[in-house]
Amino acid sequence: MRNNINHADDYIKLGLNIAYYRKLGGLTQLQLAEAVKISRTHLSNIEAPNMPTSVSLDTLFEIAKVLDIPVCMLLMFKE
Repeated sequence: MRNNINHADDYIKLGLNIAYYRKLGGLTQLQLAEAVKISRTHLSNIEAPNMPTSVSLDTLFEIAKVLDIPVCMLLMFKE
C-alpha cells in the first residue's frame, strides 16, 4: 500500500508558474480562463499561493497551448 503523498507545494509552484507566464504574455486571469474554457475563479484558485488547487492534465495542456509555451515550462519548479 502506498502512502498518501501530499503534493500541495507542487500545486503552489505550478500555480505560480501559470501566473508568471500568463502575466508575461500580457493576459488577465479572465482572458486566460475564457481561452481555456474554465471559470476565472478556478484559474484564480489554481494561481493562488495560499490555496493549493489541483488541475487536470487537459486543462494544463490547454493553458500551455494558450500561453504558447511547452507544457514542461509550467512544470519546471525553481527551488
